[in-house]
Amino acid sequence: MRILLAEDEATMAEPIVAFLQYHQYTVDWVDNGDDAYRQATAQPYDGLILDIMMPGLDGITVLGRLRKEGRSMPVLILTAKSELEDRVIGLNSGADDYLPKPFDMSELLARVRAMLRRRDTYHPETISFGGMELTPDTCQLSANGKTFSLSRREYQLMELLMNNPGVIFSAEKLLDRVWGMDGIVEQGTVWVHISYLRKKMADLGVHAFIRSKRGVGYSLEERS
Repeated sequence: MRILLAEDEATMAEPIVAFLQYHQYTVDWVDNGDDAYRQATAQPYDGLILDIMMPGLDGITVLGRLRKEGRSMPVLILTAKSELEDRVIGLNSGADDYLPKPFDMSELLARVRAMLRRRDTYHPETISFGGMELTPDTCQLSANGKTFSLSRREYQLMELLMNNPGVIFSAEKLLDRVWGMDGIVEQGTVWVHISYLRKKMADLGVHAFIRSKRGVGYSLEERS
């Protein structure tokens, strides 16, 4: 799952990014409200984490604009303020939850997971397709009594494909959805990770397979 974090303090943002990435989320980070709004309207995010006080647009303004445009992605508001009035303003502006600073990372993770579970397109804790089961908490792919532990990128690729069976994703789209803003990554990286997943699926003996169409993209399908 892909999350946008808007937080202007690097000392706060960098640990959040590292912690969420450790727990298998793809995280894009911006440090001002203007970039937060542009990024949130340009990319498909599963959830947003917005600080209230930022350079440029503040978090409440960003949230208000997104909601007025009909964008329903869940939003968690972060702020150094803990007064009831600020909490009410955030929730009335369309936030799904509110977390005052300072906070424990375990609480942030719990809030993020709860926020994402409340999405209209709910994803269960265990994802199943073609006789396989993908477990988010352990990053394991299982079938027929066998289990493989996946790398973070392998897990994120498989999660995307299993949640969208039959949908063709171009290499560019997979790079965007899985690697996000993590520097410059070549398209060959996608092919390498797809190859790893294909080998594991073959070893599991499942009927599902990853189809590739030259010049078009990849899709997860099930043999008849």
